[in-house]
Amino acid sequence: MQIDLKGRTALVTGSTQGIGAAIATGLARAGARVGVNGRSPGRVEEAVERMRGEAPGAADLVPVAADVTGDEGARQAVETLGQVDILVNNLGVFESADPLEISDEEWRRYFEVNVLAAVRLTRLVLPGMTGRGWGRVQNIASDSAVVIPAEMIHYGMSKTALLAVSRGFAKQAAGTGVTVNSVIAGPTHTGGVEDFVYQLVDRDLPWDEAQRAFMRQHRPQSLLQRLIEPEEIANMVVYLASDQASATTGGALRVDGGYVDSILP
Repeated sequence: MQIDLKGRTALVTGSTQGIGAAIATGLARAGARVGVNGRSPGRVEEAVERMRGEAPGAADLVPVAADVTGDEGARQAVETLGQVDILVNNLGVFESADPLEISDEEWRRYFEVNVLAAVRLTRLVLPGMTGRGWGRVQNIASDSAVVIPAEMIHYGMSKTALLAVSRGFAKQAAGTGVTVNSVIAGPTHTGGVEDFVYQLVDRDLPWDEAQRAFMRQHRPQSLLQRLIEPEEIANMVVYLASDQASATTGGALRVDGGYVDSILP
């Protein structure tokens, strides 16, 4: 399958590292002009230079330094690119916490960052997409949206909300040529995860063996039995951004390694 995104402009929020960076790089390799987003201009510039080295000859990578969790930053991000054909709402925060100790302020922060930022950007770009008769909106969710972790109820809540947001906006865009989907990411190999794994398994094990031991002992529901690489999630996002995915909308597509024990999410 040859995916060609030439002539399309994408905005990937929270894309200076991890899954977001892999998504931005994947879209650029497919020919899209990609807005790389973060709050710090320095970190955004560093990320863009790194991506250019990883994907030589890729389409334009545009630094978009803006805090998209607020109205002003969201508008600034969209205006920097001029037109957004593909929106990937990847930005998110997470951490473990005692459920009975999570304050009202923290509940609101998780909703603001993980849900409302995506809603706000979708609201900004969807009219242009529907007017042009083509567009892609994707919200990066998590297995925690379906399998709510006891130690991260506030995070799970926000990702469940994203599934509802995606389905609702897909209905709003019905019949326009615009698709809206969510991607359910499973346990992923991102920054800091290796240290976390080695806290729980034998430090003398090579990485491949260590992560498999970790998955067997601590994530036994996974059918993949290893951590997912960010590029594997990016592959799904790039496909959903393509013309080939024109009949896929309103869905919650899983890249979870079989972690969620369900036929449907």
